[in-house]
Amino acid sequence: MSDYTIKHIAEVQDVLGDYPGEMRMMTGDLGSEQVAFTYRRMPQHTGGKGSYGHRHKEQEEVYFVASGKLQFKLGDDVVELEKGNAVRVAPETWRSVWNNEPEDAELIIVSNFVPGGSADDAEYLEDFWPE
Repeated sequence: MSDYTIKHIAEVQDVLGDYPGEMRMMTGDLGSEQVAFTYRRMPQHTGGKGSYGHRHKEQEEVYFVASGKLQFKLGDDVVELEKGNAVRVAPETWRSVWNNEPEDAELIIVSNFVPGGSADDAEYLEDFWPE
């Protein structure tokens, strides 16, 4: 017997509400028990610049830039990653991402699944990335 789930991103709720772009946390809809998987589309001037950063107590994250170019603030460093690049971020590292480019960027975020959700594992820092 085979056990699998297929979901199209259009079937998964966009959790951003009125914020531009989209963020679809596909983990629950897929019924995943071990891997968290999130799709994010980021138009120009969206993300965490001028806002908060976050880190985790236990959850490691891998960010894969599927299209476009994004800036990542990782601790005190700011790095630019283009399509095809991935970055692994340790749980204790403060992080935020920003699209400064005119075209949309697509980002895939993969991490270990945390029962109860990653919000229980996350800490937030206001004014992490001033404009």
